[in-house]
Amino acid sequence: MKSYLFILALLFHAPLFAAGGHGHGHDDAAHKEPAEGPHGGRLLESDGLNLEITIFESGIPPEMRIYPYTTDGKSINPDQVLLTVNLNRTGGQQDLIDFNSEMDYLLGDAEIVEPHSFEVEINATYNSNDYHWHFESFEGRAEIPPRLQELSEVKTEKASEKTINVTNTVYGIVAKAENQVFHVHAPYAGIVQSVDVETGDQVKKGQRLLTVRNQQTLQNYSITSPAAGEVTLRPVKRGDHTDIGTLVEVSDLSSVWVEMSMFPKDIEVISKGMPVIISDLHGDHSVETKLDYLSPQMTGGHIARARATIANPDGDWRPGMHVKVKVIIEQAKVAVAVKRSALQTFRDMPVVFGKFGNVFEVRMVHLGRQDNDYVEVTGGLEPGTEYVTNNSYLLKAEVLKDGASHDH
Repeated sequence: MKSYLFILALLFHAPLFAAGGHGHGHDDAAHKEPAEGPHGGRLLESDGLNLEITIFESGIPPEMRIYPYTTDGKSINPDQVLLTVNLNRTGGQQDLIDFNSEMDYLLGDAEIVEPHSFEVEINATYNSNDYHWHFESFEGRAEIPPRLQELSEVKTEKASEKTINVTNTVYGIVAKAENQVFHVHAPYAGIVQSVDVETGDQVKKGQRLLTVRNQQTLQNYSITSPAAGEVTLRPVKRGDHTDIGTLVEVSDLSSVWVEMSMFPKDIEVISKGMPVIISDLHGDHSVETKLDYLSPQMTGGHIARARATIANPDGDWRPGMHVKVKVIIEQAKVAVAVKRSALQTFRDMPVVFGKFGNVFEVRMVHLGRQDNDYVEVTGGLEPGTEYVTNNSYLLKAEVLKDGASHDH
C-alpha cells in the first residue's frame, strides 16, 4: 500500500479559515493557500507556536500526527505541548482527539475515519500560553438548493433495518402441471361425428367437446370436458375412429409448474421448501412461491430436477416460457441497509450521499450481503441517516466538478 502524508484542507478546494486565540494567532486570508510544513502537512502559524497537521496511513488506519515548531521553524519537544483537536462533522457528529507524544510529533488517540470532511478546532498550550485555530476541511460534499433538488428528481430515504434475501440463481422453464392435464378418450368405440372445440379454446367443466356414434348401438353420445381449462391438444377430426387414443387434451393452466435444472453446486445449498422468486427473462413479471420438489437423484448430465408451482390466473406464465429463478437460501435481518441504486464510487471506494439539510456529503460504506434491491451496510453509515436513492450520480458529478476530493 502506498505510504503518504496528505494535507487537510489544502487539497480540498473549499473555503479555509484560521484564527489565533488569546492574541497568539493570526488570521489567514479567506482564500489564501495555507502554508506547507516540512512533512508536507498544513502549517498553522502563530506568534509563539507553529503546528504542522498531517494525516498518515501506511497499512494502518488513518491517524493524525501534529509536529510542533517554534516560530523560527525549530522542532519543539512534543512533551512540552498539550493538545486537543475537535472534528465537527456534517450531521452533528464530533470527534474529540487527545494527543500523546511519539518521536518528534504528537499522535492522536483516535482513527480519522472517512470521509475526511469536517470543521477543525485545535486547542494547544505551550509555555503557559493558550493557542486556538479553526478551519474548514471539506471533501465529497455539495450544497444544492431545494429548487434544484426537485428539478433533478433527487430522492431520499432513511437507512434502516431491512431483510436481505441471499439468493442462488438457476434457470427453468414453465410447464403444464401433470395433475392438471386431462387426456380425453371415448368410453365406447365409434366414429367421431363432430368436434366442437379447437386448440386454444377455453372450456368449462362438463362442456361438450365432441360427438361420437357408438359402433355397437349406432346411437350418438357426447364426450364432455372433465375440467375447466384450455384445449391444448386436439388431434381428432370428424370421421376419425375413436381408437386413435387421446382425442382432446384439456389443461387447467390456472396454476403451472416451473421445472428447474440444479447442478451439484446448487443442491449443496438448496433444499425443498425454500422460497423462490421467479421472473421472466424480460423482467415484466415476477412471482414468489416455494420449491416443492427436488429430485433425490441426478441425471446422466449430473443435473437434479427441481420444481415449483405458481398461480397463473391471468395466463401470463405460458408453458414453454424460459424463466430465471432466484432461490432464497437465507433471509437475514440486518441493522442497516441501503438501496443498490444509491451506491456510487468516490476515490475508488463505495459511497452513498448523506443528506443534511441542503448539504449532501459522501459516506464511505462497508458492504455486506445484498439482494436485488438492498445492500447491507456493516460500517460507515449511522442508522437513520437520510441518504440519496435516486440520481445520486448527479451529486457525484457536482462534487467532482467542484474539485472537492483529494488523492489517496
